[in-house]
Amino acid sequence: MIYLDTSVALAQLLAEDRVPPERLWRESLISSRLLEYEIWTRIHARKLADSHGDHVRALVGRVALLELVPPVLARALEPFPTRVRTLDALHLASMEFLRVHGQRLALASYDDRLITAARGLRIPVYEV
Repeated sequence: MIYLDTSVALAQLLAEDRVPPERLWRESLISSRLLEYEIWTRIHARKLADSHGDHVRALVGRVALLELVPPVLARALEPFPTRVRTLDALHLASMEFLRVHGQRLALASYDDRLITAARGLRIPVYEV
């Protein structure tokens, strides 16, 4: 299972300089519900809802979303091996929640800070 970070989703949606490989979209994808909020915030900030809305809905619909349940939120309050930003803490806590519940996953991200923190938690990185 691949934990999809917002940086990768946005790269796909916005056709940035780097885009994830096609093989990623054949994987089982999961993310925090934050993914949906982060994507829509960026899409609305760029006034792209009309042109990209259907693509956003299709991408988000392809990803299993983990709600921010109390155990995830509680873990995000605890320290991490490296300094992390608030939303990254929530993503990392989501990944740890999934692992505690028996899911084997790897992180797909273009965010170097998130990748470093995930490696500190021994979460494998999916090469994108």
